[in-house]
Amino acid sequence: MTETVHNRIAMLRAERGISRRQLAEALGVHYQTVGYLERGEYSASLYLALRIAEYFEVPVEVVFSTRPFPRIGSEDRPE
Repeated sequence: MTETVHNRIAMLRAERGISRRQLAEALGVHYQTVGYLERGEYSASLYLALRIAEYFEVPVEVVFSTRPFPRIGSEDRPE
């Protein structure tokens, strides 16, 4: 069993027009750390995860999940 943590950091950044460098500066981390997080090569500490959610002003569950997020537009649409 792998302990993969999925995230929507890249999507949230893109929606808001925020660069990796801008997010990193706001969080006090290196911009490469943001890239590692987005690619799943690094798991955020609980503290960093909470700070990221706070930065985007969303609940932490909107940013991080133990299950893959559904693809945008793949959810059932009402007829």
